[in-house]
Amino acid sequence: MQKLLIIGYGDIGTRTAALLSHRYRIYGLTRSAASAEGARAQGVTPVPGDLDQPATLGRLGGLADVVLHFAPPQRQGQHDLRTRNLLAALARGEILPQHLVYISTTGVYGDCHGEEVDETHRTQPTTARAVRRADAEASLRCWGRRLGIRVSILRVPGIYAAGRLPLARLEKGTPALREEDDGYTNHIHGDDLARIAAAALIRGRPNRVYNASDDAPMKMADFFDLVADHYQLERPRRISWQAAQQEISSGMLSYMSESRRIVNRRIKLELKVKLQYPGVPQGLKGMTHAS
Repeated sequence: MQKLLIIGYGDIGTRTAALLSHRYRIYGLTRSAASAEGARAQGVTPVPGDLDQPATLGRLGGLADVVLHFAPPQRQGQHDLRTRNLLAALARGEILPQHLVYISTTGVYGDCHGEEVDETHRTQPTTARAVRRADAEASLRCWGRRLGIRVSILRVPGIYAAGRLPLARLEKGTPALREEDDGYTNHIHGDDLARIAAAALIRGRPNRVYNASDDAPMKMADFFDLVADHYQLERPRRISWQAAQQEISSGMLSYMSESRRIVNRRIKLELKVKLQYPGVPQGLKGMTHAS
């Protein structure tokens, strides 16, 4: 049985491991005793280590045949130092992994003014977090070409699932943009993302990018309205972009300033993925407020 190493063993790592436990012996990089205990409970072997501390990553070299890299970059800087530390650790092993799948972000496309965006669209990241993701992608592709390792990249939009919804934002009464100022946003259910990641591990092509999004781009305020209606909360009031500068945090405004409609044909044609939740309405079914 091949060995799979999951970097960033959190929510999506847990969901993906459940799909692949029959196929791989799974290891998960964990930073705390609590996360190690959670991994063991799922039948995953914890590997202690911290991507911010390269000296703790010595066990990663030669450990796995394939790697799922789900860890986000650090919060500051132009470069993803965590990914660079990981690649250096993996390269020190006598046996290199055959395939690495990385979760990136559709944010690397930048603001596309509501256009449809497939994987051939140029990247033009504008936010600091997207710049770091683009740096990680470049590092991974260069590393893969240099060492002959198959690298597949999943560009992911907003992830939602039970426990990953903007309920606190709605309960707080944070406003949303009016229709004429609002931009398109894209989503993927956590379970579908896990299924896409598992499919990419099996069918992903070398140095290939895949948009891991659902079928239904929507205006951001419409997404908030759907969640509010599902949980019987008050819909957010709509305000102008000018008013939003005074009422909404700069971090949220950076998301709201970008608009694109992600095209996902490649995950269906090449990875053979059939989405369980092709749109947010389907994904919300069965979720309760207690979730």
